[in-house]
Amino acid sequence: MGLEKPLVINIMKDIQSQRDERFINIRKVGVKDISYPITVLDKANKVQHTLAKVNMYVNLPHQFKGIHMSRFIEVLNRFHGRINFRSFHAILKEMVERLQAEAAHMEIEFPYFLKKKRIINKPELIEYRCSMYGTLDSSDSLSLKIDVPISPPTPVQIDSGLPGSLGLWGFARTSLSFRHFIWIEYIIDMVEKVTSHDLRWPVDKRAAAERYLSVESMADSLAQKLVTHPDICKFKVTVENFARGFTTYASIQGP
Repeated sequence: MGLEKPLVINIMKDIQSQRDERFINIRKVGVKDISYPITVLDKANKVQHTLAKVNMYVNLPHQFKGIHMSRFIEVLNRFHGRINFRSFHAILKEMVERLQAEAAHMEIEFPYFLKKKRIINKPELIEYRCSMYGTLDSSDSLSLKIDVPISPPTPVQIDSGLPGSLGLWGFARTSLSFRHFIWIEYIIDMVEKVTSHDLRWPVDKRAAAERYLSVESMADSLAQKLVTHPDICKFKVTVENFARGFTTYASIQGP
């Protein structure tokens, strides 16, 4: 019998941990569309459990060629059951330290539910799309975005007393940076009061269509409410109306 050939094992190099001498920074690297349970503060019920879609990124320094993507999930799991406004900064700080990054970014999109009374005198569970955006680099920023559907009763429903199948007129989106904590319910109520006021139907319905049913008037009314609020430092308001064949749009940013 001849001698057996020795077993040769090729060991793969850990390319990600090697230094990169090209001095090129990767601006963002991370994971997207992670389905993850979170808790959101609820004024009426203390907390609300919901399912979020999470995006996590870091700015990768030039000395690294890459990172292990599983580390993002590890950071997220460390805060399981405690992902909310108050823990956002701690999560971003953990990402920076654990991934040796220059900056960290996280986006969380989730449905938020409130019971509301519309035309009929029965509460309905209404869904609102919300997002939180946070960045930690040389400074720390956190913003909240809420999409509020605008669903006014039609003049026919009001005149005839028909119950409420509400048509979707459009939506109002508010993006806020704030100095102090603000309840999600507060922003939703404020937007709904403004938009329902602008969409009220006076005796002359043609005048209503010309004067009230405009994205410009709604965006302006919302901006006037936000610009005077002591707890809000920056905002952007976007109002869209779904017309036949096109969409009208207005946006105001301040201060």
